Amino acid sequence: MTAATLDHLVIAARTLAEGRAWLEGRLGVPLAPGGEHALFGTHNALLGLGPTAYLEVIAINPHAPAPARPRWFGLDTPELRERLEDGPALIHWVASVPALPTSSEGLELSRGENRWALTVPEDGSLPGGGVQPSLIVWHTPPPPTRLPDVGVRLASLRLGTPDPDRLRAALDALNFAGEVEVYEAPQPELGALLETPHGLVTL
Repeated sequence: MTAATLDHLVIAARTLAEGRAWLEGRLGVPLAPGGEHALFGTHNALLGLGPTAYLEVIAINPHAPAPARPRWFGLDTPELRERLEDGPALIHWVASVPALPTSSEGLELSRGENRWALTVPEDGSLPGGGVQPSLIVWHTPPPPTRLPDVGVRLASLRLGTPDPDRLRAALDALNFAGEVEVYEAPQPELGALLETPHGLVTL
């Protein structure tokens, strides 16, 4: 079985401008333009984390029509909207797999020249409260192959959950290859340690 690997981290913000300014201020490096996701009424900006991974800042696009279905990553939920009132936050991560499970709620998606399939629950919720990864299959070269290298790397990803054994089992079922720390926490929480040209930064 081919191993799943970390594809990207997801940071949500009330507005894309707010999220971009927040992250650029913390990391001291510029983000690259992303694009729009017509199906979900969102847009993003991107940051390469080396040759195989990246980070996206995502927000509701105020100029796009309201989608016909709930937005992904829980962006429509009152809980996440309230959370983002305190500022942008790392809310989720996505793992790259060779094929989506046949039982998954997968969607074929596109943004500009990118084409991919992604697991998205019908209600738009975050799997495992954000700590269980969404799964992605790239049909075109993934963004890291085109993003500028600004010297930022993911040093570690920490995943807190009330049921760590269940999360570990889910990652084992994916044959996940990568360094993640799973620990017990009262509610789902994520933390990432990034190496930047200006030192270590925790998100």
